[in-house]
Amino acid sequence: MASRYSPPPSRAGFPHITAPRYTSAGARAERSTMRLPVFFKRIWKYPQMDFEMAIWEMINLIIAPKKVFRSIYYHNSWSRDDPSFIVLLTFFLTLTAIAWGLAYTPSFASIVRLVFSLVFLHFLATSLICATAGYYLCGKFLKVPQQGGLGRAGIVAGGGDLEFMYCFEIGVRAFFPVWVFLYVIQYFMMPLLSQNYWISKFVGNSLYLIAFTFYSVITFLGYNALPFLHHTEVILFPIIILVVLWAVSLLGFNVAKHVVELWLF
Repeated sequence: MASRYSPPPSRAGFPHITAPRYTSAGARAERSTMRLPVFFKRIWKYPQMDFEMAIWEMINLIIAPKKVFRSIYYHNSWSRDDPSFIVLLTFFLTLTAIAWGLAYTPSFASIVRLVFSLVFLHFLATSLICATAGYYLCGKFLKVPQQGGLGRAGIVAGGGDLEFMYCFEIGVRAFFPVWVFLYVIQYFMMPLLSQNYWISKFVGNSLYLIAFTFYSVITFLGYNALPFLHHTEVILFPIIILVVLWAVSLLGFNVAKHVVELWLF
């Protein structure tokens, strides 16, 4: 039976993924400090970005999210230096913001404001906040205690450093299904969702439940893939709260109508 850390099906154009090797904490810390500048430097080097891999990840985040995190150890690091995913999703969000603006706030200033809001506040700021929270909380409370022997993936039990860039990549990838359900599908369904029918409340509120459930599950899968973290199932706890809020909202609160009015106007 294939291991949960075996790589996705081999395909031309995919980056070579090496098996995990335990390295010293000093070496990992040095790479962690160097990784952030390298990531942002490569944003301006489009020929070096693997957009094919980014599209593969986007598709599988919807249909089979486990595949995305099944093998994530890149050259002695859990995070990647390739910003293709964030660049591509930023481009998609910009197009989405323009479409929403043309449909509901058709003025140049309003469209620019909407692009800024969706890209920098909804996407990047949210991803950074969730990455910061995950980096601190998981590193502090979910780290496997130091002990002898080898743990998962051959890492010394309790060894390994949680990288902030990896936490940021989890947040970025978890946002993709939110974009699909709340920025694309919701856009086309707004003529129905903006009505006062009960079916409008049910469909619209269910879209938000599905989107944020995806967000929680993908976040869980990202942190659960790290062999030096345990009890990561607590990350799934918000789903229970989401289901309760969804059930209560069906009594008369149209989430889609109110939320869209909030960030459009």
